[in-house]
Amino acid sequence: MKLASWTHDGREAWGAVVGADDALVDLGARMPGVDSVDALLAAGALDAARGLAARTPPDLALAEVRLRKPLARPGKVVCVGVNYAERNEEYKDGSERPKWPSLFMRTPGSLVAHGEPILRPPESVQLDYEGEIAIVIGRAGRRIPRARAAAHVAGLTCINEGTLRDWLRHGKFNVTQGKNFEASGAIGPWIATTDGFEGFGRLRVTTRVNGEVRQDDTTERLMFPFEYLVEYVSTFMRLEPGDVISTGTPTGAGARFEPPKWLVPGDVVEVEVPGIGTLRNVVEDERA
Repeated sequence: MKLASWTHDGREAWGAVVGADDALVDLGARMPGVDSVDALLAAGALDAARGLAARTPPDLALAEVRLRKPLARPGKVVCVGVNYAERNEEYKDGSERPKWPSLFMRTPGSLVAHGEPILRPPESVQLDYEGEIAIVIGRAGRRIPRARAAAHVAGLTCINEGTLRDWLRHGKFNVTQGKNFEASGAIGPWIATTDGFEGFGRLRVTTRVNGEVRQDDTTERLMFPFEYLVEYVSTFMRLEPGDVISTGTPTGAGARFEPPKWLVPGDVVEVEVPGIGTLRNVVEDERA
């Protein structure tokens, strides 16, 4: 099942993406008291939603709506840096592979929905893309064992973990500034629930800029796989329904070209993951 949030005729709604990802079932209209995907996850009602979506004819064509971020009010957004092995070597600093993941946080406001513009701020021209797969937590837990991690995952979505590269270097020990410019990244187009995947070990993520493939890799080459990340993060913080863990980006970000290939207004960035879909956004300049 794929869960989406949208606006239609001025009304916010949520439901299931059906057919060939071209139609929608309005589940919110049929599940009293559940007003968002966030509320669905908090209620632990995925099975009820799945059954309802399977027996209900579509209400709308996807082309009739404007998609919103799949989670109206995402909780914690935890991001993993340098998780594909070649990404560590891409830095050319001679460092060994890390023993533990590098983590940082993003604010929900730094991410826009599928189809909304990604904004290049006036403070920097070094806007870069990072295509990633993100875990959406569906069941709360603390110190979750790796063997039970999958049971705490509601689904997966795509993220363009947009970055202002020069602002990453403002702090000696953190990357917070460069990772949190307003509307510098994107999430979506929807959440694909875990029943659509046979494990997480061979998922492919591809990033294209103006149709050119820049990043292309599979999760079988992650240094820290999804289940490990859930275990590790939940060791020091309680994971709640609606929390997001973005699992890292492959080689090929714009900063690694010579000269760098920064995003400019008019560029179209697509992050595609089979089984989830394609997150597509156009770059615009932010009006200061």
